[in-house]
Amino acid sequence: MWCGLLGDDATAYLLPPELDFQIVPPRELPSRSLYQGRDRAGARSFLYAIGLTAADIEKPFVGVSNCWLETMPCNFGLRELAVPVKAGIRAAGANPMEFNTIAISDGITMGSEGMKTSLVSREVIADSIELVGRGHQFDAMCAICACDKTIPASAISLVRLDRPGILLYGGSIMPGRFRGREVNVGEVYEAIGAVAAGKMSDADLAELEAVACPGPGACGGQYTANTMSMVMEVIGLSPFGFNSIPAMDPDKPRAAEAAGRLVLAVLEQDLRPSRILTRRAFDNAIAAVAASGGSTNAVLHLLALAREVDVELYIDDIDRISRRTPLLCDLKPGGRFAAVELHRAGGIGVLTKRLIEGGFVDGDALTVTGRTLGEECETVRETPGQEVVAPLSKPLRDEGGLVVLRGSLAPDGSVVKVTQHTPTSHRGPARVFNREEDAFAAVTGGKIKPGDTVVIRYEGPRGGPGMREMLQVTAAIVGEGLGESVAMVTDGRFSGATQGFMIGHVAPEAAVGGPIAAIQDGDIIDIDVESRKLAVEGVDIAARLKGWTPPEPNYRKGVLARYALLVGSASEGAILKP
Repeated sequence: MWCGLLGDDATAYLLPPELDFQIVPPRELPSRSLYQGRDRAGARSFLYAIGLTAADIEKPFVGVSNCWLETMPCNFGLRELAVPVKAGIRAAGANPMEFNTIAISDGITMGSEGMKTSLVSREVIADSIELVGRGHQFDAMCAICACDKTIPASAISLVRLDRPGILLYGGSIMPGRFRGREVNVGEVYEAIGAVAAGKMSDADLAELEAVACPGPGACGGQYTANTMSMVMEVIGLSPFGFNSIPAMDPDKPRAAEAAGRLVLAVLEQDLRPSRILTRRAFDNAIAAVAASGGSTNAVLHLLALAREVDVELYIDDIDRISRRTPLLCDLKPGGRFAAVELHRAGGIGVLTKRLIEGGFVDGDALTVTGRTLGEECETVRETPGQEVVAPLSKPLRDEGGLVVLRGSLAPDGSVVKVTQHTPTSHRGPARVFNREEDAFAAVTGGKIKPGDTVVIRYEGPRGGPGMREMLQVTAAIVGEGLGESVAMVTDGRFSGATQGFMIGHVAPEAAVGGPIAAIQDGDIIDIDVESRKLAVEGVDIAARLKGWTPPEPNYRKGVLARYALLVGSASEGAILKP
């Protein structure tokens, strides 16, 4: 056997022998085509140059993709995390080969031209991991990731390669401390609006920004990174209970070493992503996002991942599942607690176990450990008295947090996150902007009034290009004290940290002549969650669009220009054409 024991918790992560998977003989390993036989002597010579021996070359090769870089706290600790992962792989009898890819910080690029690169990076990351995996014929994979786009991109690459493997999340950042209370980076963005409204001083803002992010780790609420981390555990690609361990928790390296050993167990059983990512698994993941109040970006990423594995999943399926799933987690940004509090409450397993008990999640779905989701939840220990996950008998809201709206303004759909504190209807005049920066200036300049509907267009996947997140604007609206009285509609998207009544992913987008391109200042926008409606009143959209012409592209060369030519609708996951 290639795999060894997994430390003190060995029995928790070994694949049960009764599962009837085909065991891969060594001669069938993909790496054999690179390193075995007389004709591959040159390739073996290169391996001797990096310290491998003839005995090592007989072992399996495991690709360890890493999204480490020094531009943000989210991925800052991943280089150190890879050390125990590789140690676990070696201990189990294989050769780890670490390689790097890119990442873009949504939080740092937010509100700037740089944010246009974020969603584009999902494709570049997935492509780069796939290319190295195919080129070097790894027998198995371990994808280490942390920030918003690196998680779905790593999952997409695992699906494309369809080699046995796992995904490991770097972990959440710890909360900061500001004047006796816990804070996170989302509150810094809201403070910008509060300063503009005269509710905070620049000195207050400077003090807050200095303490909000106390060390490495991804954004600390149920924002996009932690949402997608949870998705990977519930959908079955990550070993259950590993991802929710915070980045700086002393248990993280030990879990990483166990994850490295687990890769070889997965290889022995030839347990590939295509076996795990069934329609049932996607339905489970959607229910978990809905019940946790997770990021709307999960809609894009789940649709994109489903396309890669040929699972038929549509935007209306997400609304249907959310509508039947109760909101149970009291997590930021809509709730009280940071992601580390969910870990202290017992982890993602507490929520998952609730959902299985209520019939909202199918516990028979297979996970990468070889056990079912229900079997994984058998050992979950809920912390007595925890308040992060509500009981099924007292949900925070009867419906989940992901809502899809349609209507004359979004015939192909749009997405809004609804929590226990979010307004569920709005009717008001449009204030129209063709770029995010102009809307932000209007908000901080006091030009947006209660009752207004801020419309930001030409920020979709093609129009931006790159479908920028609008946290700079939405946080300013909340910080100005307008979160309960102003709605926002855009063909762009939102950060997982967004609060308020904010509707994104409007499709078709303005750049392809969608109805949002016809909206004018003063048009009355009607939004209603209960009836799933997003409409403009009394406007002949077709007549207005007769005089519409596509805007000039913002980029004519390079990766953003290519992306704009190839990207599809947000309603289908903003995936690239083949």
